[in-house]
Amino acid sequence: MTEKIYNLIIIGSGPAGYTAAIYAARADLAPLMIEGVNRGGVAGGQLMWTTEVENFPGFPEGIQGPELMELMKKQSVRFGTEIISEDVVKVDFSSQPLKMETGDGKTYLAHSVIIATGSSAKWLGLESENKLKGFGVSACATCDGAFFRDKKVVIVGGGDAAMEEANFLTKFAKEVTVLVRKGEVEVKASSIMYQRAKKNPKIKFLYNIEVVDIADPAQKKVTSVTLKNNIDNTTSEFPTEGVFVAIGHRPNTEVFAGQLNLDRVGYIEIKDGHKTNVEGVFAAGDVHDYFYRQAITAAGAGCQAALEAQRFLAEKEHQG
Repeated sequence: MTEKIYNLIIIGSGPAGYTAAIYAARADLAPLMIEGVNRGGVAGGQLMWTTEVENFPGFPEGIQGPELMELMKKQSVRFGTEIISEDVVKVDFSSQPLKMETGDGKTYLAHSVIIATGSSAKWLGLESENKLKGFGVSACATCDGAFFRDKKVVIVGGGDAAMEEANFLTKFAKEVTVLVRKGEVEVKASSIMYQRAKKNPKIKFLYNIEVVDIADPAQKKVTSVTLKNNIDNTTSEFPTEGVFVAIGHRPNTEVFAGQLNLDRVGYIEIKDGHKTNVEGVFAAGDVHDYFYRQAITAAGAGCQAALEAQRFLAEKEHQG
């Protein structure tokens, strides 16, 4: 019995993966989505940890992140996408058909692949932080800043991302305190970004500081952070209404190392649209986009990758 070869397999879910599936399914490609379950045992990308989404077109009253992902998933299934909830643990893109192995030991074959595994925000690793994600703890000021209008918030981080997010948050928050783990002379941010933040009257800095706890999970809201002074190891309570973690993102590309060209951080390198260095393999969303990282840009990338995969398959069929 000949093993089934799919026209297209989409690895990963979220806005990029589900949009790619919608477009591919409507083009009669009968795609398979291996949606992944790495993030806390659920698929759907980082929006599964977001409560209110107010900047996705078509929802003037806003929509919950998990609800938006469920609607996208239903739409992709409606047009014929097959979905399995497994993680891809190994790939072989060295020849056609392209091979993918999942955590349950099954192997899937395809003529083309869209990778939409996204990236994961780096977190502090606190139990209280995990409980308060979406309830005052965030890793995206652009996504959630408007919910903190006229409030006091803190940002954890000392790089360019932290400085950029601090400046952005001053459009809404009345006070932003940047918590830097090391001393001022060891700040990682570029000089121009650091000085821009220091000149902002709404931004304050605390150095040699680590967040060791966040209150209050019992109230389902942020009321304060417990700070540890890294010089004398003393701790203190710092009142705040929001915590933004800006210590970087990690692209979910470990399984593709050695198969695809990755940049020094691990993001997939693309060319001529959404093509990777392997013919028939495309990438969409945060797995290659380290700059915008928005649901709408990921969805747009998923659409583009699906159209490119459709064109690739048509040319492949034409060539026989």
